[in-house]
Amino acid sequence: MPRRILIGKVVKKSGDKTVSVLVTRQTTHPIYKKIMRVSKKYLAHDADNAISIGDNVKIQETRPISKSKSWEVIK
Repeated sequence: MPRRILIGKVVKKSGDKTVSVLVTRQTTHPIYKKIMRVSKKYLAHDADNAISIGDNVKIQETRPISKSKSWEVIK
């Protein structure tokens, strides 16, 4: 099964080797048919602590690294 890849913006450096990434996507409301922006935060593993706040990054699904962290930064 292929791993999902998402693009988002780093909004927080939370702990050692962990960043919080905000992923925004557009979806249509089921009743009103208006296009809405929906956002979700993911905790991602940054192995070399090279990412800083405000960077646009790609994250990839991976094995669970901790209780809430199952994504890793690939670029």
